[in-house]
Amino acid sequence: MKATSLTPSPLVTFLQRALEGHMDGSAVIYRNLANALRLAIAEGVIGHGALLPSERDLGELVGISRTSVRKAMDSLVDDGVLIRRQGARTAVAERVEKPLSSLTSFTEDMRSRGLEPGMVWLSRETGAASPAETMALNLSVGQQVCRLRRLRTGNGKPMAIESAVIPVSFLPDPYEVTSSLYDVLSLRGCRPARALQRLRAAIANADDARLLGLDIGAPLLVAERRCFANDGRPVEFTQTRYCGERYDFIVELRQADTD
Repeated sequence: MKATSLTPSPLVTFLQRALEGHMDGSAVIYRNLANALRLAIAEGVIGHGALLPSERDLGELVGISRTSVRKAMDSLVDDGVLIRRQGARTAVAERVEKPLSSLTSFTEDMRSRGLEPGMVWLSRETGAASPAETMALNLSVGQQVCRLRRLRTGNGKPMAIESAVIPVSFLPDPYEVTSSLYDVLSLRGCRPARALQRLRAAIANADDARLLGLDIGAPLLVAERRCFANDGRPVEFTQTRYCGERYDFIVELRQADTD
């Protein structure tokens, strides 16, 4: 390791130890650094959302070239482990794993992962259902719905933009919802019991970028969900635009019974 006046952090000390004996051959050094950074994140040496040292500082501290540091960071950015925004240093991605096998609210998702759920109201209104809403909720033409649009946060950081539509037969007043929509629907005896959900990729438009703190064109995960009560009636039609840097959707797969 070459001498430097910079003060090593716990991350740098961890990386120095992890790279001992693995500094042979420039072709693999960046891979070794990338693997060491993955391990540091997995073991909690550096937390999600934390900033990394600059490429030059990190190279000086661990004793490898800036080019190798950049290649290691680029590979982790490509894998979604790190994020890099224009004009800012590289940071560890903040990701929430959301299972697709259970029907849970955003509030429940956040709390189950030790994050404090929050929201910023963007709009609350009642009006006639649009043609798409009429079809999704199996309504008659002209029936009234409540529309709730919120910026959803975890530990104060923007995670998703949620637009929910509920027939007024289930939710007469949108202002009844002050935190969790599902808590309100539970009290009214119509909490969703099952759902059909479709996922697709999208890119952030100007409004998404402003609300989620992203660059225009950043990746999004868009989930459209139709929820049904126990008696089969459609209760909710929701589109949620998730920050692609912070969300992973997880589904458990089992071998099909071929007998």
